[in-house]
Amino acid sequence: MRYIFMRTNLLKLFVLIFLLPASYLYAYETEKPPRDRFVVVLDAGHGGKDPGNRGNGFKEKEIALNIVLQVGKALEKRGDIEVIYTRKSDVFIELKQRAKIANDANADLFVSVHLNAHNSQAYGTETFVLGLHKSQENFEVAKKENSVIFLEEDYEITYGGFDPNSPESYIGMALMQEEYLNQSILLADFIQKNFTHKLKRKNRGVKQAGFLVLKNAVMPSVLIETGFLTNNHEGPYLNSRKGQDNLSNAIVDAIIKYAENINLNTLESISDREFGIAESSDYYEGITFKVQLAAGSTKLETKPYNFKGFRNVTREKEDRLYKYYYGDTSSYMRIQELHREAKEKGYPSSFIVAFKDDKKITVNEALKSEVN
Repeated sequence: MRYIFMRTNLLKLFVLIFLLPASYLYAYETEKPPRDRFVVVLDAGHGGKDPGNRGNGFKEKEIALNIVLQVGKALEKRGDIEVIYTRKSDVFIELKQRAKIANDANADLFVSVHLNAHNSQAYGTETFVLGLHKSQENFEVAKKENSVIFLEEDYEITYGGFDPNSPESYIGMALMQEEYLNQSILLADFIQKNFTHKLKRKNRGVKQAGFLVLKNAVMPSVLIETGFLTNNHEGPYLNSRKGQDNLSNAIVDAIIKYAENINLNTLESISDREFGIAESSDYYEGITFKVQLAAGSTKLETKPYNFKGFRNVTREKEDRLYKYYYGDTSSYMRIQELHREAKEKGYPSSFIVAFKDDKKITVNEALKSEVN
């Protein structure tokens, strides 16, 4: 009898122990925040000992922070977007640390907010994605933003000898973030259209330039120049409550539109869309870019069935190897698109090659050539 009683109590205890964790687990699961939130990292340019641009008595670091905090506050009201800031106060954050914050958060988007300045009465908004600048004007903007590294300790080591004032330092950036270029352009396009159509700001366009803060971020990334502090009319607007409200609302709307389109996957292929990159030109005089798909000792017919459906494949013999190329263009942006297409359709090891006067040269040499 005693044995049966003990068995009964042990059984009850076992059932209790078994059920309790389940109930606790259920309670925990119901209280966990959703995992599928869209993560946006907002980066207010400059800060602390780095005031950024100045004009008409206004400081870039202060206005950029005001806009970012307003953007973040609006996005945080939505339950489906998580906001992370690189700074929320007047502190100095190194460029590499800004990108690290975004990478550590596994963010879906990196948005850096800045304000422009010029020795003329230039005005208007422009949004940059990472790439090789095609004009001296874009180079000057990138130089100015990248020169903040001179305020950092051991910047020569941290950035591998990168010199913001040397055009050669920017060559390699043309190959960085290639995977995210189209998404970055998509967001930049949304932002510029909002500035232009909703706020009636002058549209200086979507542009490419070599910004260090974008280079190290492994996600779609943009750098927004919201206007010129040095312009006698635009400067006061940027410093006003109304101006900052308008600009932040336009950025919020663009981010939400981007997130919804990406999450719902309702857009046609981004690479097929036209965004109108505002560059003086993207064509390199006397240069031909191609994508090398494969190489081997076997001579293949350049028919689509031999190359995963690709048409217009060309074959050239180099020493004992036959090399097979896709594309033929002087536009570096266009060859980047073709390269992405090749990788997506089954040629992950493909790469871009360059020719000048039918002689193969390195891509870096080609990118140093004059642009039409």
